[in-house]
Amino acid sequence: MIVAFTAGMLSFFSPCVFPLIPAYVSHLTGSTVQYNKIHVGKGMLIIRSIWFILGFSLVFVAMGASTSMIGQLFAGYRELIEKIGGFFIIVFGLQMARILNIRVLMFEKHWDHGNIQKKGQLSSFLLGLAFGSGWSPCVGFALSSILLLASSSETVHNGMLLLFIYSLGLGIPFLLISLLITYSLSVVKNINRWLPVLSLVNGWILIGMGLLLFTGQLQKLSAWLAQFTF
Repeated sequence: MIVAFTAGMLSFFSPCVFPLIPAYVSHLTGSTVQYNKIHVGKGMLIIRSIWFILGFSLVFVAMGASTSMIGQLFAGYRELIEKIGGFFIIVFGLQMARILNIRVLMFEKHWDHGNIQKKGQLSSFLLGLAFGSGWSPCVGFALSSILLLASSSETVHNGMLLLFIYSLGLGIPFLLISLLITYSLSVVKNINRWLPVLSLVNGWILIGMGLLLFTGQLQKLSAWLAQFTF
């Protein structure tokens, strides 16, 4: 769950998502940028941001349930699934760390957000569904890795939980940054400088997670950590 939450946060602070936060906030609220900040009521921003987060969370959790169910069908081949999943997670990590450059992995498919009319909470929820259904390439690496991890989980509920935690890692920073840019857009400009470094960190985290899954050490690590929970 720690890995899933971290992957969600690093997905948010990716070059494909973070620079677009002012645009997403403007689209959600119909607000404008003036005097280096977003002009919008805090209450409306929080409510619509929560509906947006619920939208993409629903998509991600549904994905987690689907991959977990598929994993359960092949429970007898769990060790093979873990090795295949670990291998692909390592490849995704190497791509994010810029050690590999596989163009087919950079394919992007997304909905046209412009077709979603501004009608309050419903439009925010639909925009969240669109975001979750058509993520950008660098978010896709982290998300796909968590989905592969979910496919090797022992139960469907565990897989859904992993994707829920991933969604929290993506949603909580979105809500906080959305509030901050109502005071100043400088926070976005300052964090943008660190995005290449965060992308590398994300890549190496995926490589480490893939190695643990491939070697079977991830289950042992989870079992060891479980003794500290109640």
